[in-house]
Amino acid sequence: MLDGVFAFVLYDTRNNTYMAARDAIGVNPLYIGWGSDGAVWIASEMKALHDDCPKFELFPPGHLYSSAGGGFRRWYNPEWFAELVPATPYQPLVLREAFEKAVIKRLMTDVPFGVLLSGGLDSSLVASVTKRHLIETEAAKKFGTELHSFVVGLENSPDLKAAREVADFLGTIHHEFHFTVQDGIDAIEEVIYHNETYDVTTIRASTPMFLMARKIKALGVKMVLSGEGSDELLGGYLYFHFAPNKEEFHKETCRKVKALHQYDCLRANKATSAWGLEVRVPFLDKEFIDVAMSMDPEWKLYDPDQDRIEKWVMRKAFDDEEEPYLPKHILYRQKEQFSDGVGYSWIDGLKAFTEQQVTDGMMKNAAEVFPYNTPINKEAYYYRMIFERLYPQESARETVPWGPSIACSTPAAIEWVAQWKASNDPSGRLIASHNSATPAHAGAGAHANGNGKVQNGNGNVANGNGHVNGNGKVTANGKANGTLE
Repeated sequence: MLDGVFAFVLYDTRNNTYMAARDAIGVNPLYIGWGSDGAVWIASEMKALHDDCPKFELFPPGHLYSSAGGGFRRWYNPEWFAELVPATPYQPLVLREAFEKAVIKRLMTDVPFGVLLSGGLDSSLVASVTKRHLIETEAAKKFGTELHSFVVGLENSPDLKAAREVADFLGTIHHEFHFTVQDGIDAIEEVIYHNETYDVTTIRASTPMFLMARKIKALGVKMVLSGEGSDELLGGYLYFHFAPNKEEFHKETCRKVKALHQYDCLRANKATSAWGLEVRVPFLDKEFIDVAMSMDPEWKLYDPDQDRIEKWVMRKAFDDEEEPYLPKHILYRQKEQFSDGVGYSWIDGLKAFTEQQVTDGMMKNAAEVFPYNTPINKEAYYYRMIFERLYPQESARETVPWGPSIACSTPAAIEWVAQWKASNDPSGRLIASHNSATPAHAGAGAHANGNGKVQNGNGNVANGNGHVNGNGKVTANGKANGTLE
Protein backbone atom coordinates (compact mmCIF):
# COMPACT_ATOMS: atom_id res chain seq x y z
CA MET A 1 0.00 0.00 0.00
CA LEU A 2 2.98 2.34 0.36
CA ASP A 3 3.14 4.92 -2.41
CA GLY A 4 6.42 6.76 -2.61
CA VAL A 5 10.15 6.18 -2.37
CA PHE A 6 11.67 4.54 0.67
CA ALA A 7 14.29 2.23 2.11
CA PHE A 8 13.69 1.06 5.66
CA VAL A 9 14.20 -1.56 8.34
CA LEU A 10 11.29 -2.26 10.67
CA TYR A 11 11.97 -4.08 13.95
CA ASP A 12 9.19 -5.91 15.82
CA THR A 13 9.98 -5.95 19.54
CA ARG A 14 7.15 -8.40 20.24
CA ASN A 15 8.78 -11.37 18.57
CA ASN A 16 12.31 -10.11 17.88
CA THR A 17 11.91 -10.16 14.10
CA TYR A 18 12.56 -7.54 11.48
CA MET A 19 11.84 -6.76 7.86
CA ALA A 20 13.57 -4.47 5.38
CA ALA A 21 12.11 -3.12 2.15
CA ARG A 22 12.96 -0.90 -0.79
CA ASP A 23 10.68 1.17 -3.04
CA ALA A 24 9.24 -0.14 -6.28
CA ILE A 25 11.84 1.13 -8.77
CA GLY A 26 14.77 1.67 -6.39
CA VAL A 27 14.87 5.47 -6.33
CA ASN A 28 16.31 5.24 -2.82
CA PRO A 29 19.52 3.19 -2.57
CA LEU A 30 19.83 0.15 -0.31
CA TYR A 31 22.45 -2.55 0.25
CA ILE A 32 22.48 -5.75 2.27
CA GLY A 33 25.54 -7.54 3.66
CA TRP A 34 26.40 -10.58 5.72
CA GLY A 35 29.00 -10.44 8.48
CA SER A 36 31.41 -13.27 9.23
CA ASP A 37 29.45 -13.91 12.44
CA GLY A 38 26.21 -14.43 10.52
CA ALA A 39 24.80 -10.97 11.23
CA VAL A 40 22.78 -9.23 8.52
CA TRP A 41 23.78 -5.66 7.77
CA ILE A 42 21.58 -3.18 5.88
CA ALA A 43 22.61 0.31 4.78
CA SER A 44 21.77 2.94 2.20
CA GLU A 45 25.41 3.18 1.11
CA MET A 46 27.85 0.44 0.21
CA LYS A 47 30.66 2.17 2.09
CA ALA A 48 28.88 1.46 5.38
CA LEU A 49 29.20 -2.30 4.77
CA HIS A 50 32.44 -2.97 2.95
CA ASP A 51 34.70 -3.01 6.04
CA ASP A 52 32.49 -5.36 8.08
CA CYS A 53 30.86 -7.70 5.57
CA PRO A 54 32.84 -10.28 3.57
CA LYS A 55 29.85 -10.35 1.20
CA PHE A 56 27.34 -7.64 0.34
CA GLU A 57 25.10 -6.80 -2.61
CA LEU A 58 22.42 -4.47 -3.90
CA PHE A 59 19.10 -4.84 -2.10
CA PRO A 60 16.76 -5.43 -5.08
CA PRO A 61 14.10 -2.75 -5.63
CA GLY A 62 10.48 -3.70 -5.09
CA HIS A 63 11.50 -6.40 -2.59
CA LEU A 64 11.28 -7.00 1.12
CA TYR A 65 13.61 -9.08 3.29
CA SER A 66 12.20 -10.82 6.33
CA SER A 67 14.15 -12.40 9.20
CA ALA A 68 11.19 -14.68 9.83
CA GLY A 69 11.00 -15.77 6.20
CA GLY A 70 14.76 -15.86 5.84
CA GLY A 71 15.01 -14.23 2.43
CA PHE A 72 13.70 -11.87 -0.22
CA ARG A 73 10.18 -11.56 -1.57
CA ARG A 74 9.12 -9.26 -4.38
CA TRP A 75 6.21 -7.11 -3.22
CA TYR A 76 5.99 -4.97 -6.39
CA ASN A 77 4.25 -7.06 -9.04
CA PRO A 78 2.86 -4.85 -11.82
CA GLU A 79 1.49 -6.39 -15.00
CA TRP A 80 4.31 -5.00 -17.15
CA PHE A 81 6.92 -6.93 -15.17
CA ALA A 82 6.20 -10.04 -17.24
CA GLU A 83 7.12 -8.02 -20.39
CA LEU A 84 3.94 -9.07 -22.21
CA VAL A 85 3.06 -6.52 -24.89
CA PRO A 86 0.08 -4.40 -23.71
CA ALA A 87 -2.83 -3.36 -25.91
CA THR A 88 -4.39 -0.34 -24.15
CA PRO A 89 -4.96 2.47 -26.68
CA TYR A 90 -3.13 5.77 -26.26
CA GLN A 91 -5.27 8.28 -24.35
CA PRO A 92 -3.53 11.67 -24.24
CA LEU A 93 -5.64 13.14 -21.44
CA VAL A 94 -5.23 10.05 -19.26
CA LEU A 95 -1.46 10.28 -19.66
CA ARG A 96 -1.48 14.03 -18.96
CA GLU A 97 -3.67 13.73 -15.87
CA ALA A 98 -1.59 10.88 -14.46
CA PHE A 99 1.58 12.93 -14.81
CA GLU A 100 0.08 16.10 -13.34
CA LYS A 101 -1.16 14.09 -10.39
CA ALA A 102 2.32 12.62 -9.91
CA VAL A 103 3.91 16.09 -9.86
CA ILE A 104 1.31 17.60 -7.52
CA LYS A 105 1.74 14.68 -5.13
CA ARG A 106 5.44 15.55 -4.81
CA LEU A 107 4.73 19.15 -3.89
CA MET A 108 3.84 18.05 -0.37
CA THR A 109 6.85 19.50 1.44
CA ASP A 110 7.87 21.53 4.46
CA VAL A 111 11.25 22.65 3.07
CA PRO A 112 12.27 25.19 0.39
CA PHE A 113 12.31 23.49 -3.02
CA GLY A 114 12.84 24.03 -6.72
CA VAL A 115 13.07 22.20 -10.03
CA LEU A 116 16.02 20.98 -12.09
CA LEU A 117 15.58 22.43 -15.58
CA SER A 118 17.83 21.28 -18.41
CA GLY A 119 15.54 22.64 -21.11
CA GLY A 120 14.78 19.16 -22.41
CA LEU A 121 11.25 17.78 -22.59
CA ASP A 122 11.21 15.90 -19.29
CA SER A 123 12.52 18.52 -16.89
CA SER A 124 10.60 21.24 -18.74
CA LEU A 125 7.30 19.39 -18.29
CA VAL A 126 8.06 18.86 -14.59
CA ALA A 127 8.75 22.58 -14.22
CA SER A 128 5.69 23.60 -16.22
CA VAL A 129 3.27 21.41 -14.27
CA THR A 130 4.86 22.48 -10.98
CA LYS A 131 4.51 26.16 -11.86
CA ARG A 132 0.91 25.70 -13.02
CA HIS A 133 -0.26 23.95 -9.83
CA LEU A 134 2.02 25.45 -7.19
CA ILE A 135 -0.47 28.10 -6.11
CA GLU A 136 -2.93 25.36 -5.07
CA THR A 137 -0.54 23.69 -2.62
CA GLU A 138 0.20 24.06 1.07
CA ALA A 139 3.83 24.63 0.10
CA ALA A 140 2.83 27.89 -1.62
CA LYS A 141 1.44 29.20 1.67
CA LYS A 142 4.76 28.51 3.40
CA PHE A 143 7.24 29.51 0.72
CA GLY A 144 5.29 31.62 -1.76
CA THR A 145 4.29 30.98 -5.36
CA GLU A 146 7.65 31.81 -6.95
CA LEU A 147 9.38 28.74 -8.37
CA HIS A 148 13.18 28.44 -8.48
CA SER A 149 14.73 26.53 -11.38
CA PHE A 150 18.32 25.32 -11.72
CA VAL A 151 20.55 24.30 -14.64
CA VAL A 152 24.23 23.39 -14.96
CA GLY A 153 26.46 23.46 -18.01
CA LEU A 154 29.64 24.59 -19.69
CA GLU A 155 29.58 28.08 -21.17
CA ASN A 156 27.21 28.22 -24.17
CA SER A 157 26.06 24.63 -23.74
CA PRO A 158 22.77 23.45 -25.33
CA ASP A 159 21.07 23.02 -21.96
CA LEU A 160 21.85 26.54 -20.71
CA LYS A 161 20.22 28.15 -23.72
CA ALA A 162 17.13 25.93 -23.74
CA ALA A 163 16.65 26.12 -19.96
CA ARG A 164 16.84 29.92 -20.03
CA GLU A 165 14.12 30.03 -22.66
CA VAL A 166 11.83 27.67 -20.70
CA ALA A 167 12.43 29.62 -17.48
CA ASP A 168 11.51 32.87 -19.22
CA PHE A 169 8.36 31.29 -20.64
CA LEU A 170 7.26 29.88 -17.26
CA GLY A 171 8.39 32.86 -15.21
CA THR A 172 10.64 30.97 -12.79
CA ILE A 173 13.47 32.47 -10.75
CA HIS A 174 16.24 30.89 -12.76
CA HIS A 175 19.74 29.98 -11.59
CA GLU A 176 22.50 29.08 -14.07
CA PHE A 177 25.53 27.28 -12.74
CA HIS A 178 28.58 27.14 -14.97
CA PHE A 179 31.45 24.70 -14.63
CA THR A 180 34.62 24.03 -16.57
CA VAL A 181 35.99 20.73 -17.79
CA GLN A 182 38.73 21.08 -15.16
CA ASP A 183 36.13 21.59 -12.41
CA GLY A 184 34.56 18.30 -13.46
CA ILE A 185 37.85 16.43 -13.66
CA ASP A 186 38.79 17.67 -10.19
CA ALA A 187 35.52 16.27 -8.79
CA ILE A 188 35.66 12.79 -10.34
CA GLU A 189 37.13 11.01 -7.32
CA GLU A 190 34.50 12.52 -5.03
CA VAL A 191 31.79 11.56 -7.49
CA ILE A 192 32.95 7.94 -7.59
CA TYR A 193 33.21 7.88 -3.79
CA HIS A 194 29.63 9.10 -3.35
CA ASN A 195 28.02 7.34 -6.32
CA GLU A 196 29.78 4.02 -5.70
CA THR A 197 30.02 3.07 -9.35
CA TYR A 198 32.53 2.86 -12.20
CA ASP A 199 29.92 2.96 -14.97
CA VAL A 200 31.14 5.46 -17.56
CA THR A 201 27.80 7.04 -18.51
CA THR A 202 26.78 7.41 -14.87
CA ILE A 203 30.02 9.16 -13.91
CA ARG A 204 29.86 11.47 -16.94
CA ALA A 205 26.34 12.60 -15.98
CA SER A 206 26.81 12.53 -12.20
CA THR A 207 29.71 14.98 -12.16
CA PRO A 208 27.84 18.11 -13.37
CA MET A 209 24.86 17.12 -11.18
CA PHE A 210 27.15 16.72 -8.17
CA LEU A 211 28.64 20.19 -8.76
CA MET A 212 25.18 21.71 -9.20
CA ALA A 213 23.74 20.05 -6.07
CA ARG A 214 26.39 21.69 -3.90
CA LYS A 215 25.44 25.14 -5.17
CA ILE A 216 21.69 24.50 -4.87
CA LYS A 217 22.06 23.42 -1.24
CA ALA A 218 24.19 26.50 -0.52
CA LEU A 219 21.19 28.62 -1.57
CA GLY A 220 19.09 27.02 1.17
CA VAL A 221 17.04 24.80 -1.15
CA LYS A 222 16.59 21.30 0.27
CA MET A 223 14.47 19.48 -2.31
CA VAL A 224 14.25 19.49 -6.11
CA LEU A 225 12.01 17.83 -8.66
CA SER A 226 13.71 16.15 -11.60
CA GLY A 227 12.79 14.41 -14.86
CA GLU A 228 14.43 10.99 -14.50
CA GLY A 229 12.56 7.93 -15.77
CA SER A 230 10.74 9.29 -18.81
CA ASP A 231 13.18 7.94 -21.38
CA GLU A 232 13.00 4.45 -19.93
CA LEU A 233 9.21 4.38 -19.72
CA LEU A 234 8.52 5.93 -23.11
CA GLY A 235 11.51 4.83 -25.19
CA GLY A 236 12.97 8.32 -25.33
CA TYR A 237 16.59 7.48 -26.05
CA LEU A 238 17.49 7.96 -29.71
CA TYR A 239 18.55 4.34 -30.16
CA PHE A 240 14.88 3.37 -29.77
CA HIS A 241 14.41 4.72 -33.33
CA PHE A 242 15.94 1.48 -34.54
CA ALA A 243 13.75 -0.96 -32.60
CA PRO A 244 12.74 -3.59 -35.18
CA ASN A 245 9.15 -3.87 -33.92
CA LYS A 246 6.88 -2.90 -31.05
CA GLU A 247 7.52 -6.16 -29.20
CA GLU A 248 11.27 -5.50 -29.00
CA PHE A 249 10.59 -1.86 -28.17
CA HIS A 250 8.39 -2.79 -25.21
CA LYS A 251 10.80 -5.42 -23.88
CA GLU A 252 13.60 -2.86 -23.98
CA THR A 253 11.53 -0.34 -21.99
CA CYS A 254 10.86 -3.06 -19.41
CA ARG A 255 14.56 -3.88 -19.18
CA LYS A 256 15.42 -0.19 -18.83
CA VAL A 257 12.90 0.48 -16.05
CA LYS A 258 14.00 -2.61 -14.13
CA ALA A 259 17.63 -1.41 -14.29
CA LEU A 260 16.99 2.23 -13.32
CA HIS A 261 18.21 1.65 -9.76
CA GLN A 262 21.70 0.95 -11.12
CA TYR A 263 21.87 3.98 -13.39
CA ASP A 264 19.74 7.15 -13.38
CA CYS A 265 18.14 6.61 -9.97
CA LEU A 266 21.55 5.90 -8.46
CA ARG A 267 22.98 9.03 -10.08
CA ALA A 268 20.11 11.35 -9.19
CA ASN A 269 19.91 10.20 -5.58
CA LYS A 270 23.58 9.93 -4.69
CA ALA A 271 24.90 12.96 -6.58
CA THR A 272 22.38 15.13 -4.70
CA SER A 273 22.32 13.34 -1.34
CA ALA A 274 26.08 13.87 -1.12
CA TRP A 275 25.21 17.49 -0.26
CA GLY A 276 22.01 16.79 1.69
CA LEU A 277 19.73 17.68 -1.21
CA GLU A 278 16.64 15.51 -1.82
CA VAL A 279 15.54 14.73 -5.38
CA ARG A 280 11.98 13.69 -6.30
CA VAL A 281 11.08 12.04 -9.61
CA PRO A 282 7.43 12.32 -10.72
CA PHE A 283 7.88 10.15 -13.81
CA LEU A 284 8.57 7.20 -11.50
CA ASP A 285 5.29 7.54 -9.64
CA LYS A 286 3.74 4.06 -9.41
CA GLU A 287 0.43 5.14 -10.91
CA PHE A 288 2.07 7.02 -13.78
CA ILE A 289 4.28 3.99 -14.50
CA ASP A 290 1.15 1.82 -14.74
CA VAL A 291 -0.40 4.20 -17.29
CA ALA A 292 2.78 4.56 -19.35
CA MET A 293 3.66 0.86 -19.38
CA SER A 294 0.14 -0.39 -20.12
CA MET A 295 -0.05 1.61 -23.35
CA ASP A 296 0.18 -0.21 -26.67
CA PRO A 297 3.86 0.41 -27.61
CA GLU A 298 2.82 0.98 -31.22
CA TRP A 299 2.11 4.58 -30.14
CA LYS A 300 5.60 5.02 -28.68
CA LEU A 301 7.41 3.94 -31.84
CA TYR A 302 9.41 6.44 -33.86
CA ASP A 303 7.47 6.94 -37.09
CA PRO A 304 8.57 9.75 -39.46
CA ASP A 305 5.62 9.08 -41.76
CA GLN A 306 3.28 9.99 -38.89
CA ASP A 307 5.55 12.82 -37.65
CA ARG A 308 6.15 10.90 -34.44
CA ILE A 309 9.50 11.48 -32.81
CA GLU A 310 10.69 9.91 -29.55
CA LYS A 311 8.27 10.44 -26.62
CA TRP A 312 5.64 11.70 -29.05
CA VAL A 313 2.91 10.39 -26.73
CA MET A 314 4.06 12.73 -23.95
CA ARG A 315 4.62 15.68 -26.28
CA LYS A 316 1.16 15.29 -27.84
CA ALA A 317 -0.51 14.95 -24.43
CA PHE A 318 0.85 18.36 -23.39
CA ASP A 319 0.44 20.08 -26.75
CA ASP A 320 -2.27 22.51 -25.62
CA GLU A 321 -2.90 25.33 -28.08
CA GLU A 322 -5.15 27.36 -25.75
CA GLU A 323 -3.06 27.14 -22.58
CA PRO A 324 0.40 25.98 -23.72
CA TYR A 325 2.55 24.21 -21.20
CA LEU A 326 5.74 24.95 -23.16
CA PRO A 327 6.91 26.70 -26.34
CA LYS A 328 6.26 24.37 -29.27
CA HIS A 329 9.90 23.92 -30.26
CA ILE A 330 10.84 23.03 -26.66
CA LEU A 331 7.95 20.58 -26.47
CA TYR A 332 9.42 18.90 -29.56
CA ARG A 333 13.13 19.36 -28.72
CA GLN A 334 15.27 16.32 -29.54
CA LYS A 335 16.56 14.17 -26.72
CA GLU A 336 20.03 14.98 -25.34
CA GLN A 337 21.84 12.72 -22.91
CA PHE A 338 22.46 14.80 -19.77
CA SER A 339 26.22 14.35 -20.07
CA ASP A 340 26.03 15.71 -23.65
CA GLY A 341 23.54 18.49 -23.00
CA VAL A 342 25.71 20.19 -20.37
CA GLY A 343 28.26 20.83 -23.15
CA TYR A 344 29.72 18.54 -25.78
CA SER A 345 33.31 19.38 -24.87
CA TRP A 346 32.71 17.89 -21.40
CA ILE A 347 32.95 14.35 -22.74
CA ASP A 348 35.73 15.24 -25.15
CA GLY A 349 37.64 16.81 -22.26
CA LEU A 350 37.22 13.68 -20.15
CA LYS A 351 38.55 11.52 -22.96
CA ALA A 352 41.54 13.77 -23.51
CA PHE A 353 42.36 13.81 -19.80
CA THR A 354 42.05 10.05 -19.29
CA GLU A 355 44.06 9.46 -22.46
CA GLN A 356 46.97 11.13 -20.65
CA GLN A 357 46.43 9.24 -17.39
CA VAL A 358 46.26 5.72 -18.81
CA THR A 359 49.03 4.39 -21.03
CA ASP A 360 48.71 1.97 -23.93
CA GLY A 361 50.68 -0.53 -21.88
CA MET A 362 48.15 -0.32 -19.06
CA MET A 363 45.34 -1.00 -21.52
CA LYS A 364 47.16 -4.06 -22.89
CA ASN A 365 47.22 -5.53 -19.40
CA ALA A 366 43.68 -4.45 -18.51
CA ALA A 367 42.31 -7.99 -18.53
CA GLU A 368 44.98 -9.14 -16.09
CA VAL A 369 44.55 -6.18 -13.73
CA PHE A 370 40.74 -6.15 -13.95
CA PRO A 371 39.59 -9.63 -15.01
CA TYR A 372 36.03 -8.87 -13.86
CA ASN A 373 34.21 -6.32 -16.07
CA THR A 374 37.43 -5.46 -17.90
CA PRO A 375 37.55 -1.78 -18.99
CA ILE A 376 37.45 -1.45 -22.77
CA ASN A 377 38.85 2.08 -23.09
CA LYS A 378 41.08 4.48 -21.17
CA GLU A 379 38.24 6.50 -19.68
CA ALA A 380 36.67 3.36 -18.19
CA TYR A 381 40.10 2.19 -16.97
CA TYR A 382 40.70 5.50 -15.17
CA TYR A 383 37.35 5.37 -13.35
CA ARG A 384 37.96 1.74 -12.43
CA MET A 385 41.34 2.55 -10.88
CA ILE A 386 39.72 5.09 -8.57
CA PHE A 387 36.83 2.79 -7.73
CA GLU A 388 39.10 -0.15 -6.86
CA ARG A 389 41.18 2.05 -4.59
CA LEU A 390 38.07 3.18 -2.72
CA TYR A 391 36.19 -0.13 -2.85
CA PRO A 392 38.62 -3.01 -3.42
CA GLN A 393 36.23 -5.80 -2.39
CA GLU A 394 34.93 -8.31 -4.90
CA SER A 395 31.37 -7.68 -3.73
CA ALA A 396 31.78 -3.96 -4.48
CA ARG A 397 32.73 -4.40 -8.12
CA GLU A 398 29.88 -6.88 -8.57
CA THR A 399 27.28 -4.21 -7.69
CA VAL A 400 28.09 -2.29 -10.89
CA PRO A 401 26.34 -3.33 -14.13
CA TRP A 402 28.50 -3.87 -17.19
CA GLY A 403 28.10 -4.56 -20.86
CA PRO A 404 28.11 -2.84 -24.25
CA SER A 405 25.86 0.20 -24.63
CA ILE A 406 25.02 2.81 -27.23
CA ALA A 407 23.23 5.98 -26.11
CA CYS A 408 22.16 4.27 -22.87
CA SER A 409 20.92 1.07 -24.51
CA THR A 410 20.96 -2.29 -22.78
CA PRO A 411 23.34 -4.91 -24.22
CA ALA A 412 20.32 -6.65 -25.77
CA ALA A 413 19.46 -3.60 -27.90
CA ILE A 414 22.99 -3.51 -29.35
CA GLU A 415 21.78 -6.38 -31.55
CA TRP A 416 19.41 -4.03 -33.38
CA VAL A 417 22.19 -2.45 -35.48
CA ALA A 418 25.26 -4.42 -36.45
CA GLN A 419 27.56 -1.37 -36.56
CA TRP A 420 26.88 -0.52 -32.90
CA LYS A 421 28.75 -3.62 -31.81
CA ALA A 422 32.03 -2.08 -32.98
CA SER A 423 31.73 1.03 -30.76
CA ASN A 424 33.12 1.33 -27.25
CA ASP A 425 31.62 4.74 -26.46
CA PRO A 426 28.15 5.11 -24.92
CA SER A 427 27.51 8.74 -25.94
CA GLY A 428 24.18 9.64 -27.49
CA ARG A 429 26.03 11.60 -30.17
CA LEU A 430 26.68 8.37 -32.04
CA ILE A 431 23.02 8.40 -33.02
CA ALA A 432 22.58 11.43 -35.14
CA SER A 433 19.06 12.86 -35.21
CA HIS A 434 15.40 12.59 -36.05
CA ASN A 435 16.38 12.61 -39.71
CA SER A 436 18.09 9.24 -39.30
CA ALA A 437 15.14 7.01 -40.04
CA THR A 438 17.68 4.34 -40.80
CA PRO A 439 21.07 4.05 -39.09
CA ALA A 440 23.37 6.68 -40.58
CA HIS A 441 26.20 4.31 -39.74
CA ALA A 442 24.93 1.93 -42.41
CA GLY A 443 24.30 4.62 -45.07
CA ALA A 444 26.89 6.46 -47.13
CA GLY A 445 29.78 5.46 -44.94
CA ALA A 446 28.91 7.43 -41.80
CA HIS A 447 30.07 5.52 -38.76
CA ALA A 448 31.40 5.83 -35.24
CA ASN A 449 34.85 4.54 -34.52
CA GLY A 450 36.33 3.42 -31.20
CA ASN A 451 37.35 6.96 -30.28
CA GLY A 452 33.81 8.23 -30.53
CA LYS A 453 34.57 10.35 -33.62
CA VAL A 454 31.70 10.66 -36.04
CA GLN A 455 32.78 10.65 -39.66
CA ASN A 456 31.08 10.08 -42.97
CA GLY A 457 32.51 8.58 -46.10
CA ASN A 458 33.36 11.97 -47.57
CA GLY A 459 35.40 13.06 -44.56
CA ASN A 460 33.03 15.90 -43.66
CA VAL A 461 33.09 17.18 -40.10
CA ALA A 462 30.04 17.01 -37.84
CA ASN A 463 29.52 18.96 -34.68
CA GLY A 464 27.40 17.94 -31.74
CA ASN A 465 24.35 19.71 -33.15
CA GLY A 466 24.73 18.27 -36.63
CA HIS A 467 22.39 15.81 -38.25
CA VAL A 468 22.66 13.21 -40.96
CA ASN A 469 20.61 13.65 -44.08
CA GLY A 470 19.56 11.06 -46.59
CA ASN A 471 22.83 10.88 -48.51
CA GLY A 472 24.91 10.35 -45.41
CA LYS A 473 26.44 13.81 -45.45
CA VAL A 474 26.75 15.36 -42.00
CA THR A 475 25.50 18.92 -41.82
CA ALA A 476 26.23 21.30 -38.98
CA ASN A 477 24.60 24.33 -37.43
CA GLY A 478 27.24 26.81 -38.45
CA LYS A 479 30.31 25.95 -36.42
CA ALA A 480 32.32 23.13 -34.93
CA ASN A 481 31.71 22.36 -31.27
CA GLY A 482 34.53 21.75 -28.77
CA THR A 483 37.04 19.19 -29.93
CA LEU A 484 34.58 16.84 -31.59
CA GLU A 485 35.86 15.71 -34.96
